[in-house]
Amino acid sequence: MSVISIYAVFADTDEAERIGRSVVEDGLAACINILGPVRSIYRWKGEVESAEEVAAVLKTTAEGADRLITRIAGLHSYDVPCIVALPVDKLLGSYANWVEDSVR
Repeated sequence: MSVISIYAVFADTDEAERIGRSVVEDGLAACINILGPVRSIYRWKGEVESAEEVAAVLKTTAEGADRLITRIAGLHSYDVPCIVALPVDKLLGSYANWVEDSVR
């Protein structure tokens, strides 16, 4: 198994915590690191907008990444949420073992 980091952006801290707790409790992610507020500037429906959002990084296995992405999207308040899988090339072996043991 290999470890994957999932980067996601949420509407606010409450949403990040609610979704993060749900996916960790369900064994889809080993953990979530809620990074805090970010300022996003983006194009939406033809207009340039900006908003304060909350970024987070979740850890899972390569085998569980698709299930985690689908679950986050299903719980998310946005029509088109930012959910990106980032491969991890190097990491501490004991950490990799913990992630793999934590994800079902």
